[in-house]
Amino acid sequence: MRDHDGFKGSLTGAAVAASLGALAALSGTAYAGGMMSYELGTADVGLASAGYGARAQDASTVFTNPAGMTRLDGNQVLGAGQLLWSNTRFSIGAGTAPALGTGDGGYAVGGGGWMPGGGMFLSYSVAPDVKAGLAVAGNFGGALNYDNDWVGRYYVQQTWIVGMSFLPSIAWKATDKLSLGASLNAMYGIYKNNVAINNVDPLLGDGRLKTKDEAWGWGLNLGLLYEVSPATRIGLTWNSQVDLDFDAPLEFAGLGPAVSAALAKAGLLGGSLVVGIKVPQQAMASVFTQVDDRWALLGSVGWQQWSKFGQVQLGLDDSLRPTSITTSIPFKDTWHGAVGAQYRLSEPWTLNFGIAYDSAFQESDSNISPLMPVNSAWRFGAGAQKQIAKGQFYGFAAEYLYGGTLSTDIRAKPVVAGGRGDLVGAYGSTGVIFLAAYFSHTF
Repeated sequence: MRDHDGFKGSLTGAAVAASLGALAALSGTAYAGGMMSYELGTADVGLASAGYGARAQDASTVFTNPAGMTRLDGNQVLGAGQLLWSNTRFSIGAGTAPALGTGDGGYAVGGGGWMPGGGMFLSYSVAPDVKAGLAVAGNFGGALNYDNDWVGRYYVQQTWIVGMSFLPSIAWKATDKLSLGASLNAMYGIYKNNVAINNVDPLLGDGRLKTKDEAWGWGLNLGLLYEVSPATRIGLTWNSQVDLDFDAPLEFAGLGPAVSAALAKAGLLGGSLVVGIKVPQQAMASVFTQVDDRWALLGSVGWQQWSKFGQVQLGLDDSLRPTSITTSIPFKDTWHGAVGAQYRLSEPWTLNFGIAYDSAFQESDSNISPLMPVNSAWRFGAGAQKQIAKGQFYGFAAEYLYGGTLSTDIRAKPVVAGGRGDLVGAYGSTGVIFLAAYFSHTF
């Protein structure tokens, strides 16, 4: 990542950006390890992702493990939608600089804490042992929308980093026990970031820096499904890293003369910001076993390489003597574990349960960046599914994600001297409620 001179046009046309941007909003805010989500509105919400790559019971396997398509009858399509509400709100601590005011930013995620999500999944029989599929869904990114006058405005006001994946897929049943699958991950990414600029003179109010760009990234997903017995199967998946290279013009507005002159002298006006976001590679092993006529057990373990994510914090540490508009944020790799169960309540009804944990991707819960108020997470899910006809079923699920209390303690140059001011406080008892519904049809 670097600051450099020269503007760059949008990577896509206005019509494409508008239509795909609307789809990208479906990704919602991600809360897995880092900014990756398992929640797509499917049955996996109720299972808290347990058995993610081994379940292979509907067309959502196109996304979770393409090899699982070989287990599906006929041609299947599944539509899924979800709504989440996030309790992500900053409580101002006693150490926050008084000059920053008293605004807590409100519920930071989406609109008042609410965000939509979901996806579409299709599996098609090409031959008895060959399946083709397509998935359209977003499981990477996040959207934050703080009030403009909140105390952390010199670090972030609004940010939107989302990735919508288009996954054409193929699966081959190599033997009676082994299936192999692959997907091309064509990811359309949108990057937006707004941050306030300290004009120093309180009579001038704040200036603002806006950046925005769109980019395409490409990756490969590989899957293996091995049926140890008719009752037990193991899924192995690997998703490659996807590079989203944004080149966003620096759009300043409302700058005071002193700050404008300082930025011009530093060569930071009339340029653009290169932001290289690396959607991390990940690997997962999953298992599904049918214990008896009523009970099935599921589990999964996974790893995600967030140490190469590469996010930056925008803003000016010193408005009167600026040297850069970015500060790098370090991250670390994460681990995932989940266990769950399915219980056949009656001939048409199946119940799902699950619990999962993802380790932290930021160094400590005691100094979280306001750009990403998320770290480790516990998930607790439950759901139900009903077979309504041969080849047709619907389901619904709910999940609660608990992220704990995340503290922020950032010490900076005083506001009256051109700095961002000390930002101290906490996001207390962070959590997300997911509500999902889905419908599957075989044709």
